Amino acid sequence: MLSISRPMEIDRDLIVRFDTSGPRYTSYPTADRFVEAFDASAYAAWLAKRNIGGISRPLSLYVHLPFCSSICYYCACNKVITRDHARSAKYLRYLDREIALQVEHLSGDRRITQLHWGGGTPTFLSHDELSALMGTLRAQFDFAPEGEYAIEVDPRTADAKTVELLARLGFNRMSLGIQDTSPEVQRAINRIQPVAMTREVLAAARAAGFSSVNFDLIYGLPRQDERTFSATLDEVIGESPERIALYSYAHLPARFKPQRRIADHDMPTGETKLNLFLLAVRRLLEAGYVYIGMDHFAKPDDELSIALRSGRLHRNFQGYTTQAECDLVALGVSSISKIGPVYAQNVRTLDEYYDSLDQGRLAVARGIELSADDLVRRAVIMGLMCQGFVSFESIEIAYLIDFREYFAAELGELASFERAGLVGVTQSDITVTPKGRFFLRGIAMPFDRYLRVDQARSRYSRMI
Repeated sequence: MLSISRPMEIDRDLIVRFDTSGPRYTSYPTADRFVEAFDASAYAAWLAKRNIGGISRPLSLYVHLPFCSSICYYCACNKVITRDHARSAKYLRYLDREIALQVEHLSGDRRITQLHWGGGTPTFLSHDELSALMGTLRAQFDFAPEGEYAIEVDPRTADAKTVELLARLGFNRMSLGIQDTSPEVQRAINRIQPVAMTREVLAAARAAGFSSVNFDLIYGLPRQDERTFSATLDEVIGESPERIALYSYAHLPARFKPQRRIADHDMPTGETKLNLFLLAVRRLLEAGYVYIGMDHFAKPDDELSIALRSGRLHRNFQGYTTQAECDLVALGVSSISKIGPVYAQNVRTLDEYYDSLDQGRLAVARGIELSADDLVRRAVIMGLMCQGFVSFESIEIAYLIDFREYFAAELGELASFERAGLVGVTQSDITVTPKGRFFLRGIAMPFDRYLRVDQARSRYSRMI
């Protein structure tokens, strides 16, 4: 299996050679493969079948809160820019309707072991709104005392009292949007966030007993260079968050209108962006953080690092997680649910969302029911993404295939990674090497049947 006891190997030439566009594999099949033929009635049927055989998985709950009071130019999330809290009040009323409707169809127990509020900006909501929404969820679901309950927090919209309230509501994990501490970069992305503001929220989280705080960073932003980003890393490492997410900025102004406000001449070159990535990785590893995979770093004693060492790491739409395989109930616009062998995505706009719920219909726009082939490929891809290891025998026993025969073409495609020392393929398994851990997406991509069919990768972000 992948061993994190061996030191990370960073090879600049290999990064340049194997840096390509590809899915992030928070699901398989990926969301762009969902179809409109899978509709609200199909999703409702699977909610009702969740308890077949008297066994149901624990639940993960995601709530999408799309409102932001100002626009960050880099952002590609599904969001609504407004300062009108009447709009969020209306949205919460409809969220209550959706919660009731999903629960009406949901069979099995309602035990929640994982909760995540994302956005948008969840802390756009007032204290009364935050409390009311959590009250609705607790009335409908059974929250496990030992569960992971996380919220995304914008330090510009939260203070110590907000953090104290979140702790009282039951949140025990927090992700803070940092991106970059340079005032010049912040002006270029329209996100002015003084360091003191972030420190105040972090101190409040620690005082309130939050067990884990994550910092989000982005490299490749306008006006970033090695000097400024090194200063950002100094600040972040000095504050010592339990986890750090290091995201690559994808500049796609043709697809995301806010990015058109970023001047092309302010963008770092490809070489500079690679230098920023290598700088961040080196600094974080030197500071003692463990590279979990993809964008994620964690302290050695963090649950993510422990899960990686013990082979219990999982991956879902919120990234890497310690939670075992859960059914995911997602609420709000554009959110994606996962129940058994199906995915279902809600409509993207508020008007569509309100219209569906006014008609007493789940707000599902599209989804997919996985085929037998999808299921086996998902198992292989998630094994590579999470454990860096796939045992042929375990897949053969679970899915009744001959691995080397079934995946003969795919194993052939791994040859270039194998020659470069990024992966080892034997008669019994695939193992990602320490040198190959930056290339998990690329190593998983040969097993993606949909990519094999159309080879259309321009829609995806680059790995680095």
